[in-house]
Amino acid sequence: MTDGIMALRKFVAPEFVFGVGSRKLAARYAKLYGARRVLLVTDPGLVAAGWVEEVEAVLDREGVQYVRFAEVSSNPRDHEVMRGAAFFRENGCDAIVCVGGGSPMDCGKGIGIVSASGQHILDFEGIDQVVKPAPPLICIPTTAGTAADVSQFAIITDTEERVKIAIISKAVVPDIALIDPETLVTKETYLTACTGMDALVHAIEAFVSAAHAPVTDLHALEAIRLLRENLHASIARPHDVELRGQVMLASLHAGLAFSNASLGAVHAMAHSLGGYKDLPHGECNALLLDHVMAFNFDAEPERFTKIGEVMGVDLRGMTLERRRQKILDTVAEFRRAAGVVGTLGDRRVGADDVLELANKAVTDPCMVTNPRRAKAADIRAVYEEAL
Repeated sequence: MTDGIMALRKFVAPEFVFGVGSRKLAARYAKLYGARRVLLVTDPGLVAAGWVEEVEAVLDREGVQYVRFAEVSSNPRDHEVMRGAAFFRENGCDAIVCVGGGSPMDCGKGIGIVSASGQHILDFEGIDQVVKPAPPLICIPTTAGTAADVSQFAIITDTEERVKIAIISKAVVPDIALIDPETLVTKETYLTACTGMDALVHAIEAFVSAAHAPVTDLHALEAIRLLRENLHASIARPHDVELRGQVMLASLHAGLAFSNASLGAVHAMAHSLGGYKDLPHGECNALLLDHVMAFNFDAEPERFTKIGEVMGVDLRGMTLERRRQKILDTVAEFRRAAGVVGTLGDRRVGADDVLELANKAVTDPCMVTNPRRAKAADIRAVYEEAL
């Protein structure tokens, strides 16, 4: 039997510790991995928020040497990875600790790849291109959405081509993720909304992916349920650690789902868009989601119906077309209620950009598992609808 529940599937996940205070285990795990000097990868915002100094204090108390690399942009660039890898070598580092959202974690993954191989980070675009094992990698996520702390993905901006590349390999799965909801209390409102919507897109795309499986389905649907019930409340009450924890748990479930089922056209288009216009990844995903769902719906109507039900929509007695519209409206309204409003056109994206954006998106590895096959012309049309 080759289809359904008995089809061959693999599932890769790192060790993780979930809960308040887990960030304080960074030194213990660094010592467990035999680290003598750690490269701590982060960004200026996390330094200002105080989380970096706190982790450094833990490393100091346990006698773990470290150097800080905070030259990471919101969309990590290829040259930042290469500079970080040189800094890693110059300082005799042998392990990496990432403190931050998807950008520091993806940059840290890239630094590990380059440090082990000696090659340029852009050489590893695509699936299973990383051969040599990277140094031990410890991730402490400070956003709830990207799930880079548990995933097989690293997303890096190719600055010459102005596009984000996807590196997909079990070699970039962190050795340990220390997932601490308390780190979310300093997140500003719009970032909470965008990263929460990123998690929702992860879950939805994983559930309808051509590579979905029973285990990824369980994680994807639970992520959708948790986000429906907690994201808006978490935005309204940012210091409620219990609510933050529920959204962080949703991000974890979504990450385990998409890391193993992969993604689809939303992410392919967001990678093209984010690299070309240097826009926030979660925002791009949020603004594209319902438009891509409309394109994909007929390929997986029952799965999209299940998503609608988990989103709390009563679809009983509706025709398929009415179901479709109700689900799309619900997802769009959920985004707006989170505070992500407007269109791509409001973000400096114009009709003249669409051809180049579509040509880049259609070659993205995430497009391979989109439930409906898409040509560049199809992707152009979806971009245009989102303007």
